[in-house]
Amino acid sequence: MSGELAIALTAALILAAMAAVVLAVRTRRVVATPTERAVHAALHTASLAARALRQGLDTDSAETAAPFLRGLTGTGGLALYSSDGQLLARDPADHVIWDEVILEACDGAAGQSISGERRVLTHANAATVVAQPLLAEIGDMLGVLVVVTTRSPAPGMLGAVGEVARYAASQIELAELDASRARLDRAEVLALRAQISPHFIYNALNTIASFVRTDPDRARELILEFADFTRYSFRAAGQYTTLADELRNIDRYLNLERARFGTALKVTLRVAPEVLNVVVPFLALQPLVENAVRHGFAGRGGGSIELIARDEGSDCVITVEDDGVGIDPDALRTGPGDPLSDGVPAAEGNSAHVGLTNVDHRLRAAFGNDYGLVVETAIGAGTKVVMRVPKFRSGVRASGAAFGAGG
Repeated sequence: MSGELAIALTAALILAAMAAVVLAVRTRRVVATPTERAVHAALHTASLAARALRQGLDTDSAETAAPFLRGLTGTGGLALYSSDGQLLARDPADHVIWDEVILEACDGAAGQSISGERRVLTHANAATVVAQPLLAEIGDMLGVLVVVTTRSPAPGMLGAVGEVARYAASQIELAELDASRARLDRAEVLALRAQISPHFIYNALNTIASFVRTDPDRARELILEFADFTRYSFRAAGQYTTLADELRNIDRYLNLERARFGTALKVTLRVAPEVLNVVVPFLALQPLVENAVRHGFAGRGGGSIELIARDEGSDCVITVEDDGVGIDPDALRTGPGDPLSDGVPAAEGNSAHVGLTNVDHRLRAAFGNDYGLVVETAIGAGTKVVMRVPKFRSGVRASGAAFGAGG
């Protein structure tokens, strides 16, 4: 009996020890040191300020960010001014600290610091006003951060204000960079639209006209195809779309070209169903296919095009290949300044060169330098253009409605 009691006591002690270890581990994970809590709080506050400032510096973003920036500086009051010295927001919004003398001192310090240098005004109603310019990396003025404190402007406090201002400026600069990138993307889409061959439009309309008397039903079908093609190409939607929508518009384009070339133009499409919802830059495929038709069959009156979209793990690989006249490999140039050149004569090739370069740049800007266009070609051996895109990329999504045939 005593042996059983000893075993029971031993088991109880072991369980108690294990519980104590688990409790200690949980305690160490949950209860942080004061320093760790302070760092966590500062990082969380900084992220909240960044969320507002990444929208750019205006009245709304300034009002949202001001309380968090004041928390980072540890001062009694904080105000944000625009690059031309206009007050955007202050925190606390209504407080005794913002008396007439302090407000005047803040406005004056902000106006002076627009020159790019910090201004410190002491003893403004027993307080100190520090105006720190918000400067971009290249020195452009983005705004002014002004703090009010009853403490003396020690080097540590001034350094903290400077670091907070630098952090705020970096977030505003990123917002402006995002806006510039969006404007560039829109401009590139406009450039691609402008490069849709006038010869194609002229030939498509002539082809439709030729069917009006001989085959009115066919003419009506082609008119609907042409209307859907132009409506999609000139839609006022975002910079991305799905591969399914791109392929649908490519099919419209090829139907119009088949009507012109007849059986001389042979097209093969092989698309894996699982990649149809992959997001690609808007009008990314059009320059590749149009280049194959316009330049691959130059002087030959016809040929074959094969378009394949396949699933390769985390990526989708799209190839457009023709059996046309090909390109001199020596005419192809690769590099940061000129990622692609299709090597066709200047009179015919300028728009194609710009179109392929445009697509390559947009792919790299959206997905990184691991993604872009690869051209495989030789004189007399046709041309193969390979496009690789990720099947999913955070922050990149299709926008706009799909256009069905005849809709």
